[in-house]
Amino acid sequence: MELQRETGTLRVAGRVDAVVAPELRDAVITLVADNAGVAVTVDLSGVDFIDSAGLACLVQGMKRARQGGGDLRLTAPENGDAFRVFELTRFDRVFEFVEAPASMPKAA
Repeated sequence: MELQRETGTLRVAGRVDAVVAPELRDAVITLVADNAGVAVTVDLSGVDFIDSAGLACLVQGMKRARQGGGDLRLTAPENGDAFRVFELTRFDRVFEFVEAPASMPKAA
């Protein structure tokens, strides 16, 4: 995970599961706290797997951001299987998906 406080972006790659969920949760909380009142972006373009623990961290972050007058947006996983989890859970309708921030190269 790469946290870019100055751009309000967190880049995540690889597996997002129960093992990494605590680290993701802490990073998202930090991102939201450091950028209160504005929209922040979690770049999931390099994620190849996400489970319910990862989704829960993102939902928690979105709630915190909105409570503080901001929002949490996502860059969609390029891996179709990973994005399918968002579609199956209908979270593709809950989150706003945006392009990867220009200041950060897409995750490999």
